[in-house]
Amino acid sequence: MGESVAEATLTAWLKEVGDTIEADEPVLEIATDKVDSEVPSEVDGVLVEKLFEVDAVIQVGQTIAIIEVDGDDAPASTPEPAQETAAPAEAAAVEETVTTAQAVVAPAQISNDGDRFYSPLVKNIAQTEGISQSELDAIPGSGLEGRVTKNDIMAYLKSRGTAAATPAAKPAAPAAAPAEKKPAAKAAPVSVNGEDEVIEMTRMGKLIAHHMRASVETSAHVQSFVEVDVTNIWNWRNKVKKSFEAREGEKITFTPIFMEAVAKALRDFPMMNIQVDGDRIIKKKNVNLGMAAALPDGNLIVPVIKNADQLNLVGMTKAVNDLAGRARNNALKPDEIQDGTYTVTNVGTFGSVMGTPIINQPQVGILALGAIRKVPAVIETPEGDFIGIRHKMFLSHSYDHRVVNGALGGMFVKRVAEYLEAWDTNREI
Repeated sequence: MGESVAEATLTAWLKEVGDTIEADEPVLEIATDKVDSEVPSEVDGVLVEKLFEVDAVIQVGQTIAIIEVDGDDAPASTPEPAQETAAPAEAAAVEETVTTAQAVVAPAQISNDGDRFYSPLVKNIAQTEGISQSELDAIPGSGLEGRVTKNDIMAYLKSRGTAAATPAAKPAAPAAAPAEKKPAAKAAPVSVNGEDEVIEMTRMGKLIAHHMRASVETSAHVQSFVEVDVTNIWNWRNKVKKSFEAREGEKITFTPIFMEAVAKALRDFPMMNIQVDGDRIIKKKNVNLGMAAALPDGNLIVPVIKNADQLNLVGMTKAVNDLAGRARNNALKPDEIQDGTYTVTNVGTFGSVMGTPIINQPQVGILALGAIRKVPAVIETPEGDFIGIRHKMFLSHSYDHRVVNGALGGMFVKRVAEYLEAWDTNREI
């Protein structure tokens, strides 16, 4: 799953109990944030038990299913003999342990019958720790629509033993919590008649909607715009694109050229390569560039080029083409959309001249690349000024004004523009 991935949601079982499974054959599908992945079997055998249902949140390292395999060491051949040879005292101890465990857990069964939804992970923690339904209902939630998150319930458990009156005091908190105001902030009800088509949002669509709203509520978005003359880059690419494709077996687009300039600028302005953690600023050592890519269904995904500042233009081109191609084919791995420190999105692909993109949390900046257009422009020469046709584009920089002031945000995007305008038309790759 990758070191940065801690949990995933089970989205679909591809096999049923009793089905024969071959090694490397997909058994189920999981989802982490925006990436869906298949989980293959490591052995040949028969699926005998599913340990999680669809939509369950599973921690990395947990067992998902039991597969019976052939052979002398097959688990299915051992249970009955083991039970027959077990000592009576040992069996009694096991029975007593199971009975005790059931007695503790039974009162803490959690349901979603009320007005609040609890994820499988939160319910499991509540049942394991013996938290009652009424206690859980009284915990203020910091998640979407006031839902209780893992951090909320873990924080409650830490304070639970220090104050016996904590459960009784909790109900007062929601009255002052922002969650109580959310129903009033909802849009007016939408009327639907027989001529309208109702389309359910996809899982990814719901995630994107949540992330976008959370980003706007978290960061103070400010934008700076710079117009860039990319005529030299335009002409240079036209000159080398055929020889590059013949040599490397793939096309060179404008995107890796822009990504290279952004990576250089982030090295020049390391305080743009930061993240906010409460009242702390985390200055990231690695420059990991996120690259927004369009999917066939219209959604966007942001694969990450790790250590982008260490790649030459050939390496950057190959990384961009590889991630963009696998994003379109839904073949990205969960770890390949993690740990980005800055994001670039090409709104010019859709004909937009400029845009005001929303920051990809917990980053503090995102750069939108506008469409390249031929425009009349003033050309300054030693002999005087002339009007000529130039290839120009806009760079739109959105940044978090909580930690990035206008000077830094403006100087950063200006530095990107300077790298692009200073392009060497004789550059060899």
